[in-house]
Amino acid sequence: RGLTREEFTPWLHRAAAYLIDHLPLLLILGAGWLVLLNSADSACLTAVTPGAVDQVCTIGYSPLGLAVMWGAALVGLVYFVWNYGYRQGTCGSSIGKSLLKFKVVSENTGEPIGFGMSVLRQIAHAVDAIILHIGYLFPLWDAKRQTLADKIMATVCLPLDPPAEGVAGSVGARG
Repeated sequence: RGLTREEFTPWLHRAAAYLIDHLPLLLILGAGWLVLLNSADSACLTAVTPGAVDQVCTIGYSPLGLAVMWGAALVGLVYFVWNYGYRQGTCGSSIGKSLLKFKVVSENTGEPIGFGMSVLRQIAHAVDAIILHIGYLFPLWDAKRQTLADKIMATVCLPLDPPAEGVAGSVGARG
């Protein structure tokens, strides 16, 4: 049987999962950025002439600050690939999707899409973003609540534990 619109994951859940998934990345990069900013050193040269005072200042970062920032960027990339490639690709759910109890699966098979396809799906989200982020809003009106990237990759978002069929009927029959 075909699924009704209400059986696909709502947009608000998807948006919240996105924020949850990006919070660790923000913290990792933010920590690196703070170390980099605190390693800044400035130097100014001043030239005084009878008609003017000219000053040129430069800002440089310490090698340690640069190394920490690049290390944070690398750790962030590894987290991103692990969360969206490995985790979402193999079990269907990133950290955010797991917390909000839904998964990304193939529209055709209902199974997780695998590492490579999951990474490619994340890259396909560029299409959602390139048109003023309108592609991310498609689930608000689409019958399967798909973004443009979902349509390109033939994926859908479904609850981890779909409601069992006939449960409502059996509860009413006992009454």
